[in-house]
Amino acid sequence: MLDRRPSRRRVTLGADKAYDVRAFIRDLRERKVTPHIAVDGHLSKTGKPRVTAIDGRTRRHAGYAVSQRRRKRIEELFGWIKSLAGMAKVKLRGCARVGAAFTLNLAAYNLVRLPKLLAAPA
Repeated sequence: MLDRRPSRRRVTLGADKAYDVRAFIRDLRERKVTPHIAVDGHLSKTGKPRVTAIDGRTRRHAGYAVSQRRRKRIEELFGWIKSLAGMAKVKLRGCARVGAAFTLNLAAYNLVRLPKLLAAPA
């Protein structure tokens, strides 16, 4: 999908910590994509923090922090759909039915969020 984009302007790509791998980051940079990937801070078997492929020049920018906050919001949505909406193990067959159930759950999530959004100052 990155190779099919019409413009070759630098863009950002957000992903979770599973993509914090040197080869993947290198491939993104070759395609003029700034990786806004979560840092995998797990400890190794020896107790040392895992070395991250995301360097300090990327993490120090304000845009990286914004990307991480947005990523967290998206992960909350998928977490809610998996746990409370029961889509962790889908009991439907076919893309159309699963897509319809997913859309219905997205609408339900928006209804759950609606009171909080209406109470927020403009």
